[in-house]
Amino acid sequence: MKLLKQGRVYAPNDLGCKDVLIGGGKIIAIEDEISIDGYPFVEEIDVSGNLVVPGFVDSLVHITGGGGEGGFTTRTPEMHIDDAVQGGVTTLIGVLGTDAVTRSLENLLAKAKELKSLGLSVYCYTGSYHLPAVTITESITKDIMLIDEFIGVGEVAISDHRATPMDYLALANVASQARTGGMLADKAGVVSIHVGDDRQGLDLLRQVVSNTAVPITQFYPTHINRTKELLADGIHYAKQGGFIDFTTSTTEQILEQGEIEAAQALAKALEAGVDISQLTMSSDGNASLPVFDEQGRLTDLQVGKVKSLHQSFVDAVVKYNVDIDAALRSITSSPADILSLRSKGRLQVDGDADITILDGETYDVQSVIASGKFLLKEQVKKTQAYF
Repeated sequence: MKLLKQGRVYAPNDLGCKDVLIGGGKIIAIEDEISIDGYPFVEEIDVSGNLVVPGFVDSLVHITGGGGEGGFTTRTPEMHIDDAVQGGVTTLIGVLGTDAVTRSLENLLAKAKELKSLGLSVYCYTGSYHLPAVTITESITKDIMLIDEFIGVGEVAISDHRATPMDYLALANVASQARTGGMLADKAGVVSIHVGDDRQGLDLLRQVVSNTAVPITQFYPTHINRTKELLADGIHYAKQGGFIDFTTSTTEQILEQGEIEAAQALAKALEAGVDISQLTMSSDGNASLPVFDEQGRLTDLQVGKVKSLHQSFVDAVVKYNVDIDAALRSITSSPADILSLRSKGRLQVDGDADITILDGETYDVQSVIASGKFLLKEQVKKTQAYF
């Protein structure tokens, strides 16, 4: 058991300075003061001057690597557990992207199990960019129902030159299968949507919602900060009731071509009146970050970083004056709620003891606790020491 003493607790709402008692992988109590006199089996940890916040939830990570748009030498590497832990991430969703040939769902599932055995909470999407969706059981519904780690399908690409040409009925069919699997397995059953920079934007999602019974909340579109036009479209979409996600990994070249920093996009959406429960940020970690010319030819490629999620949280607070609790919600409770991860994204009694401890002034990650165990303690980087 561990007792965190007198940190400023954001649950993610501000609770003030509290003691937090954890044991058995769960949060046992959050109180003004908790006494452990006479209980030598409880480790007391002074976290005064620090922020005690929920472990970050990263809703889009290419844990097995991605890329390949420039040939086999541009395949990006797999995610290492330190990439997540040093960025304060305790829960993440693994996905396939453009390459669903050399990056298989079986490999994705195996990588998820590896990271879980090392202490993280890891879930996955079945499918990839293209339709018909690749699956393990030959059915989206079966994958979601029968494979514990699978909670939805994606990231299905739209408005992108790499996307499968489709009409709204094809996408509605995918959403219906995911929704059915989610309902029967008590999972989110969301459809993660990769949105490119083509002028169609989110129109295909609106067509599905307008012409079928699939609700707008079944879709979880990402990369909405890709262009000013897409951000405006995304804000309008959110005001219609949808969720939107901003990508934190970027490069100077991509920003020069018109992408908006995720932290700034979050601030703009909040200023426009979108509720924080509809807004999230994700890293797109270990994805390729390709730059294409007007003819669709690759001109540059970098690799996404999971740690960019933490940096964008800091930027939202420091550079764009987003309230700490709102910035935290975008990477904790909002993605957890959208993905129906009920024990994640909050510090609450009986909830999972996934806790990130931040420096109270710089917001640097100091320590990380996942399921009650330290994965990072006082900036020690060798995670294995705490298993």
